[in-house]
Amino acid sequence: MNEVVLDASAMLALIQHERGEEKLTDDLLERAVASTVNIAEVQSKLVKKSSDPERSWVSALSIVSAVEPFTRDQARIAGDLITVTERYGLSLGDRSCLALAIALNAPVYTTEQVWKNLHVGIPIHVIR
Repeated sequence: MNEVVLDASAMLALIQHERGEEKLTDDLLERAVASTVNIAEVQSKLVKKSSDPERSWVSALSIVSAVEPFTRDQARIAGDLITVTERYGLSLGDRSCLALAIALNAPVYTTEQVWKNLHVGIPIHVIR
């Protein structure tokens, strides 16, 4: 299975039926994984919006086929990425997503336009 990584913005686009969701096809979603950091980010944003933690948790998990732990190696990669991402304002959650994609050598999907400027060794697909 060739995994693909979804960042929080892509997962939220799908959950909330926002522009760009159509690019996250069923085939792609069958292979989609996310970092525990990004699942927490999605759930947090959904809880803020709906105040229902359980429903928000289920929604966050329903988007991906697997949730990958944020490992020591990924923490190092995320820390190292600050040198190439700081000028674009990427958060720790963003860098955690990229770290997972780099560790898996997998493409990443996002809605964040600024990610088009990044050159971190993996394909980045901006869905809107």
